[in-house]
Amino acid sequence: MKFTIRNLFLIVLFCGIFYLSLRPIVDPDFWWHLRTGQLIDQTQEVPHADPFSFTVNAKQWVTHEWLSELFIFESFKLGGYGLLIFIFSGVITASFLFAYLRCSKESKPYVAGFTLLLGAITSAPIWGVRPQMFTLLFTSIFLFLFDRYRRNGNFRNLVPIPMITILWVNLHAGYIIGIVIEIIYIFGYLLEVAILRYRRKEKIDAVTQKSLWILFSVLITSVLAILLNPAGFRILTYPFQTLTDSAMQRYIQEWFSPDFHQVIWQPFAVMILVLIGVGMIGNRPISITKILLTLVFGYGALRSMRNIPLFAIVVIPVLAEQFNYLIEFKLNAQKQNRHFRYIAPIVISAIAVVVVLGFIQVTNNQQKSEAETFPKDAVDWIIENKPKGNIFNSYNWGGYIIWRLYPEYLVYIDGRADLYGEEFVSNYTGIYFTKPGWEEKLNQENIRIVFVESDSMLADAVRQSSTWKKLFEDNISVIFLKK
Repeated sequence: MKFTIRNLFLIVLFCGIFYLSLRPIVDPDFWWHLRTGQLIDQTQEVPHADPFSFTVNAKQWVTHEWLSELFIFESFKLGGYGLLIFIFSGVITASFLFAYLRCSKESKPYVAGFTLLLGAITSAPIWGVRPQMFTLLFTSIFLFLFDRYRRNGNFRNLVPIPMITILWVNLHAGYIIGIVIEIIYIFGYLLEVAILRYRRKEKIDAVTQKSLWILFSVLITSVLAILLNPAGFRILTYPFQTLTDSAMQRYIQEWFSPDFHQVIWQPFAVMILVLIGVGMIGNRPISITKILLTLVFGYGALRSMRNIPLFAIVVIPVLAEQFNYLIEFKLNAQKQNRHFRYIAPIVISAIAVVVVLGFIQVTNNQQKSEAETFPKDAVDWIIENKPKGNIFNSYNWGGYIIWRLYPEYLVYIDGRADLYGEEFVSNYTGIYFTKPGWEEKLNQENIRIVFVESDSMLADAVRQSSTWKKLFEDNISVIFLKK
């Protein structure tokens, strides 16, 4: 590679995004994903009924992330937490690479680069080692392929779409976003053709008709490709059940709307305001398809913070193009300093060292982060002492207990809120927050062990009850046994 200021800028940019994405694994759902992958590896089949809880055991379970879970376990078996962190940082970085490639040539590299960085910072709170990151990547790839098709009309750009859909539907139920993108491109194209026909009083030409038929054919092929999964037709309705599941909407924080009083969501607010401001000041025309994409994904991001990374991926090229048109930023071509060819490799080497050291530090801190976030010592105590009976556990610790204690112990609840349903989750919260009758409900469920946060309301109530005795406590968790 010829070292230029532009190339050096891009290397620094994407190394920075990769570095930003390096973080310890603290997602509560990671652990039951890891255990599910191990179960699939051991049994050589995808589970269709819940194996992990004693409360809804054998209930039908749509394991829509089975391929992600198998991939996570096999990667963990091969290279531990470090390899998983590295791979998913690569997936996140690749997602933003495709977003950058969609930016207009005029905005590259500087305006597009800084817009990309804003989008990365905006979506960073949702990043992690989780199947959802595959949806982020495939969303970015879909947008890239459809944008290229709209620019050059080459059908080969759309050939990978059905094959990616097959992979996507087995990795994560977010595959429905790919279908939404296809529908938006078709609808946007139809609107553009209708407006053009109305203004010019022209008939739809053969090229336009062919393009529309290609888009519809790709959509139909993609819908058929969705059926190639272990759940069959059930996967078609699952995303809609998740989106309308009141238990997930009411109790899972990630499904809430972003709270702009929190600092972590301020970049998202900035991105929205800049998008509005640049759009109002500038007069650069935007295609109807891009407007539809921005509106649909903008609504999704405002409704649920887990959709903010998808909004960022959609908006980055739009914002870069509008912003570049407004300021007309140009870097005058100057004769490159003769020492630059020596400076650039030094800078790149320094960046590589920083990234490597950051990766090593994050990997080495994984066990510390695990012990600070999850009840590692308490689980170690259970493994050693083996108390008998059903466990009532904290919702956020269900996945960790599944990873560490299954099959000797089954959980009361874990992060699969859609599996348990609203009534069950509501009953759980009634016990956890010690609403009237909480102890009677524990008796009805034949709970012998209460395993929750040491500073929780339930822990305080159980301490005051004469029917329970404390077995273990540290600054994170406490374990009680019924007398």
